[in-house]
Amino acid sequence: MSSTPPILPVVLGPTASGKTSLAITLALRLGKAEIVSCDSVAVYRGFNIGAAKPSTAERASVPHHLIDVVHAGEVFTAGDYSRLARQAIQQITSDGGTPIVVGGTGLYLRALLEGLFAGPPRSEVLRERLRRRAELHGIPYIHRILARMDGAAAANIHPNDLPKAIRAIEVCMESRSRMSEMWQRGRDPLTGYRIIRIGLLPDRAQLYGRINERCERMFQEGVIEETRALWEQYPEFHNVPERERQSPFHSTGYRQSLQFIRGELSREQALSSTQQAHRNYAKRQLTWFHRERDVHWLSGFGNDPEMQRQAIQIVDHA
Repeated sequence: MSSTPPILPVVLGPTASGKTSLAITLALRLGKAEIVSCDSVAVYRGFNIGAAKPSTAERASVPHHLIDVVHAGEVFTAGDYSRLARQAIQQITSDGGTPIVVGGTGLYLRALLEGLFAGPPRSEVLRERLRRRAELHGIPYIHRILARMDGAAAANIHPNDLPKAIRAIEVCMESRSRMSEMWQRGRDPLTGYRIIRIGLLPDRAQLYGRINERCERMFQEGVIEETRALWEQYPEFHNVPERERQSPFHSTGYRQSLQFIRGELSREQALSSTQQAHRNYAKRQLTWFHRERDVHWLSGFGNDPEMQRQAIQIVDHA
C-alpha cells in the first residue's frame, strides 16, 4: 500500500504582499520546515537591499535556500533555478522536513513545478542581429516581430523584455516551431508531492501603498550606495548595455539607481520611477499567477493574522 506523498506548500503573489511573513508562519507551524526562495534577484550575492531579501532574523528563524547562490557575472536561467530548487526540496524532504516554496518570479515557479521544454541551443549570430535591430528600431519592434511569429508567446512577454523576446524568436526560427507550442511538449513536471498553492491577493490600492513605502525604505537604507559598490565590483558590465539588460543590474531599483549615478535621474525621479516600475511589475505578476492552477487565494497580506490562520487551515486540511 503506497504512502501519501508529502506536502509542498507554495506561497505566491505580487511583490510586497507579505509572502515571506506568511511562509515563515507556516514553517513555524509545521515544525521542521525550510523555505526555498523563488526570486530571480535574490539568487545573486550582494544584491540585498533592492532585492528585499529576508532579514537576518527571518533567515535565522527558518532556514532559507536559493538565496546568494551566484554572482552577477554568472548566467543563471530558469532551468538552473529548477535544477537547484528541486535538489533543495529533495534534500529537505530526505532530512524529514517540509519544504515551502515562496516567491514572485512566475517563470522560475513554472520551471520548478511544470518543467521546461527542450528548446534549441543559443544562436549568437541570430541574437546579435536582433540586438542590432533593437538598437535601430527600439525594443518594442522586436516584440512586434515575435507577435507575428507566435502571438501566444508574445502575450506572455513584456514588450520591453528584450532577452525573453529574442529567446522566443530564436526558438521559433531554430526549431521551426512556436515557442508556445513547445511549452506544451516535453515538460518534466515535479512529481512525488502534494502541491498546495496559496496566493496572496490584497486590495490593489493598499498593495500599491505598501510598494511605495517599501521603495522609500530601499532608498533610505542605501540601495544607491549598494548599487554603486556593486557596479565598481563588476567592471565587465560597463558600456555593455546588452549584458546589463540580462543582469541583476537591470532589475527594478538597481536600474534606477544606476540612472541616478550616471546623472540621468534625480534622486526623487529615481525613487518615483522605482515605485512605478514595482507597481507595474505587481500587475504583471498577478496576471501571470491567475493562470496558475488550483490556487487558494487569500484576500489580504501575508502578515495579517487572519490570512495566516486561513493559510494554516488550508495546509492542515491538505
